[in-house]
Amino acid sequence: MNTSGTDDDFTPQRRIGSGFGATSTAEDVLRGIDLTGKLAVVTGGYSGLGLETTRALAAAGARVVVPARRPDAARESLAGVEGTVEVDELDLGDLASVRGFAERFLATGRTVDIVIDSAAIMACPETRVGPRWEAQFATNHLGHFALVNHLWPAIEPGGARVVSVSSRAHHFCGIRWDDVHWRRDYDKWGAYGQAKTANALFALHLDRLGRDRGVRAFSLHPGGILTPLQRHLPQQEMVDRGWIDEDGTPLNPKGFKTPEQGAATQVWAATSPRLDGMGGVYLEDCDVAEPAVEGDTSGGVRGWATDPEQAARLWALSAEQTGVDAFAG
Repeated sequence: MNTSGTDDDFTPQRRIGSGFGATSTAEDVLRGIDLTGKLAVVTGGYSGLGLETTRALAAAGARVVVPARRPDAARESLAGVEGTVEVDELDLGDLASVRGFAERFLATGRTVDIVIDSAAIMACPETRVGPRWEAQFATNHLGHFALVNHLWPAIEPGGARVVSVSSRAHHFCGIRWDDVHWRRDYDKWGAYGQAKTANALFALHLDRLGRDRGVRAFSLHPGGILTPLQRHLPQQEMVDRGWIDEDGTPLNPKGFKTPEQGAATQVWAATSPRLDGMGGVYLEDCDVAEPAVEGDTSGGVRGWATDPEQAARLWALSAEQTGVDAFAG
């Protein structure tokens, strides 16, 4: 079994019997948990699973900061959310924007208790951002890598949990080390799968680096949910996959979750006392996932997403490409 850290401190990649499951909601996992006085940063916190995550955390008493590429749209979406929510501008595909958001936040002198990296793009046509980076790897992974490293002066004092939202799509592709930006033979699902593997490896290595300072990190599969994440998919492709009918009506095929259920695992990862002292593992259905069975893509985590050597290699590559590493030296 792949692990992170030393033999004494790694968290096994096996279920712990959380008492929750695939149909649990974010409200369910937060029942009895008081987040008054806590501050959470939730990327993508105004749409889809991110919106449900923001609602649940705010309802439990947390102050939620939502960095958004479209701040006006975010404020409109969050207008009816009960609790304390604030919006600032952030484009994860633009490193200058990431740095600007972090600098504004750090200037407030506040510490962070929870970071949930929920924003993502999925299966988009070949798109280049920044220095011709592949957009899914750049937005889903490198932008979040830079964000967490820039925010580290606020994350470390708060002993935060950092939650990296991966996906079962990590089964599609490991890290394509010879061409991480897909400059040849672009495949939208392969590139998405690589980005989701990167999300898991990021959490694995961050946990190794941060655990002695009280910071723990997790990655997870939220479940299959129909949200605006599918905006780049042609309607016919979703019809062919059995997700919607010809009129665009969701069919809710077996295994799909509601947004409230989809947000549950990331909220559980961020707040559950059952995870105290743990970290670096990949979660699904509000529990630690088991290693995947070879040839079975229905659940579990692939070995390439839990490999500490690949995690360290990805961290070094990401630091080189973004120019930021809170742990350098």
